[in-house]
Amino acid sequence: MQEIIEICTSKREELVDITPQITKIVERSSINTGLINVYSQGATSSIMIQENWDDSVQTDVINLLRKLIPQGVWLHDAQDGNGDSHLKAGLVGPNETIPIINGELGLSRWQNIFFCEFDGPRQKRSIICTLIGTD
Repeated sequence: MQEIIEICTSKREELVDITPQITKIVERSSINTGLINVYSQGATSSIMIQENWDDSVQTDVINLLRKLIPQGVWLHDAQDGNGDSHLKAGLVGPNETIPIINGELGLSRWQNIFFCEFDGPRQKRSIICTLIGTD
């Protein structure tokens, strides 16, 4: 089974919690035991599992990546000014795979799934969710 989630982003760099949308897909699937792969379809965005309780963790992630990969110093910036966005997306990675256990996401209490925007804001970002498993 496969579904596509579309979201819009409001900042150049942000983490957007997509766990509720992913949870609904798993519920609709009727898969009891399996896997869901959540894939960001874009060269300047990523998917990350991160803490869900304290919003400062998401801010810390953005701040760390800004320090590691500053804006405006990369060769690709001569093309379209987003060299840092590509590097951040490559470092974090385009996808996460989460187990489905007893029909639910196998996340811990403190984990959520985040879409990482590194080149926003964008009117439309596509996230491909691919599920495999058994009823």
